[in-house]
Amino acid sequence: MSPQTVVPSVEALHEFEGVALGVSEWIDITQERIDAFADATDDHQWIHCDVERAKRESPFETTIAHGYLTLSLAPALLQKIVTIEGMTSAINTGCEKVRLSTPVLAGSRVRMSATIKETRSVPGGGVRTTLALRFDVEGEKKPACLAHVNYVYFG
Repeated sequence: MSPQTVVPSVEALHEFEGVALGVSEWIDITQERIDAFADATDDHQWIHCDVERAKRESPFETTIAHGYLTLSLAPALLQKIVTIEGMTSAINTGCEKVRLSTPVLAGSRVRMSATIKETRSVPGGGVRTTLALRFDVEGEKKPACLAHVNYVYFG
């Protein structure tokens, strides 16, 4: 899938304030992905990693992805949604808001949509961009995650 939005330059990000950039493809949230994230973060809570216990004790009857796993997909999915021509680097400077609303069950699929919420020029020729992200779980009405994330893009 090619990016749905092409921004012609870093400076042109200002012209895209308030613009919905697009929606990524669906990606699988497998138990293997959840386990790899648990290994990377040392978060092996049973609700994420113990399939048999989750079947017995979890209200979801299966394991669920870490909320931060869902959020961590943002950079990769954003690259599939938007291309910023002439960009030489992007620096993730953090999150302003994160809300985890719906659990992401092992075996489900998620996708992300992004809108440029706000932009401002920063010293050194960069543009600080706040993106409103929404992660949806296939078949669920409520989003898995809503977040405002900040990047500084340089050209």
